[in-house]
Amino acid sequence: MDQKEQKDKISPKKDDASLHVAVLKQMLTLATSGFGLVAALAWNSLIQEFVNSYVKKWLPQSGLVSLLIYALLITTIAVIVTYQLSKVIKRVEGLQNSNVSK
Repeated sequence: MDQKEQKDKISPKKDDASLHVAVLKQMLTLATSGFGLVAALAWNSLIQEFVNSYVKKWLPQSGLVSLLIYALLITTIAVIVTYQLSKVIKRVEGLQNSNVSK
């Protein structure tokens, strides 16, 4: 068997392996998204309960104010989490680039 025939026999296995890796990456993405949704819903319930329990006590006729406080709280949390995650990604990319150049 010459080298070309050997490469032809090896490449389907490499393709199968890359397909398995792609499927696993997709499964990880889907699982992470699902758990992220569940966590977001849990935080949503917690913040709604906080607004209903504490804000509405102080301002009983304030449906609009309660919704505003809730929206501001959610927006603040989303901005902080997004900013922190982007910093982590930049740090990891920097580490990868420094490891590649060595």
